[in-house]
Amino acid sequence: MSEDTARRDDGVAGVWGRVRRFPAPVTYPVALALLACAEVILRVGSLRENLALALLLGVCTTLPLTFVLGADRAVAVRAGAAVAVTSAGVLALTPFRALTLAGVVAQLASVYWLGRAGAPRLSGALVLPYVVLALASQDDVTTRVMAVLVTTLASAAAATGIAHHVRSAALAHSVTERAFADTLLAHAARGERARIARELHDVVAHHISMIAVQAETARLTTAGLPADGATRLLAIGDTARSALTEMRRLLGVLREDADVGVTRRPQPGLRQLMELVDDSRDASGCRTRLIVTGPVAALDPGIEVTAFRIVQEALTNARRHARGAAVDVELRYSEDDLAIRVRDNGPGPPTSTGNSDASDVSQVSDAGHGLLGMRERAATVGGTLRTGPAPGGGFLVEARLPVRAEALV
Repeated sequence: MSEDTARRDDGVAGVWGRVRRFPAPVTYPVALALLACAEVILRVGSLRENLALALLLGVCTTLPLTFVLGADRAVAVRAGAAVAVTSAGVLALTPFRALTLAGVVAQLASVYWLGRAGAPRLSGALVLPYVVLALASQDDVTTRVMAVLVTTLASAAAATGIAHHVRSAALAHSVTERAFADTLLAHAARGERARIARELHDVVAHHISMIAVQAETARLTTAGLPADGATRLLAIGDTARSALTEMRRLLGVLREDADVGVTRRPQPGLRQLMELVDDSRDASGCRTRLIVTGPVAALDPGIEVTAFRIVQEALTNARRHARGAAVDVELRYSEDDLAIRVRDNGPGPPTSTGNSDASDVSQVSDAGHGLLGMRERAATVGGTLRTGPAPGGGFLVEARLPVRAEALV
């Protein structure tokens, strides 16, 4: 490539770059106006007597398109500019026969954008002058053909713009309906949470507080109560008060505007597991051990909360269904998962079929929804849980919780 060619290409690129800086609502109408003037000059033979007027009409059929294009134009401004384009096009078509191809394109763009902007009646009305010209030009075949052509194309453009406006309006209406439905659903959910919170506060919390009061009263007023009995009653009262604290925290979640009156604490984790085991040992009076193997590492808070709640529920079930039995709580850390085993040496499930599914059913019927709750907790973090008779007797709860990020996906 020669130096002159490269310089010429650079000059063209520079001019094109400067042109592209102008917004499209200005660039396109100006380009159409230049094309209209060029077409008029090429047709100078048939328009010699009215050359200046033809050039003026060529500009008037294209430049007003500037006020039609663009998303920020008001409908009234678009309407006025579209009427100007149509008026100039009708005058150019008859009596001067000076309507250019660029003018036809501007006419189509005008009716399309007017229909798209939400003025369908005016968009269709701007096609009517060309219908009248097609019907009135019986002797002038050229004018009649041009009028029919513009009528057909403009009708299609107007219909396309109106259809686009209808689709956009329907989509916006659908989005509004979905947002309204989501708002109603959220409002209903808040109302249901408030109702549940009221029930918990007015009924369940009252009964739990009565358990604490009666346990404390029995411990202080019962004559000749053995020391072991007093210790058990004290444990019952402490457990009831802890349950009240947990319930108030739950009420704070269900009803954000509730004044629970307690200091908020973070969710428990594996660091509080030793305290949980000590409390269980004190409450049951039996041996409860915590066995930890593998390299101990800090895990995701969701994993730690899930592990803590599984162990907590398993210890509660052991105290309830295997009174006096020793319990071993084992945590095994590995690179892929955290293994949890809670085993007691009690009588085991009533029906020992060797299959976790059958034992689960019997245990759930005895212990409410405890085992189902543990399984659901494990599933929320991508883990698994198995319950059933332990080898050699007793009951076993095994859970595996993934600790790697990719395992949780």
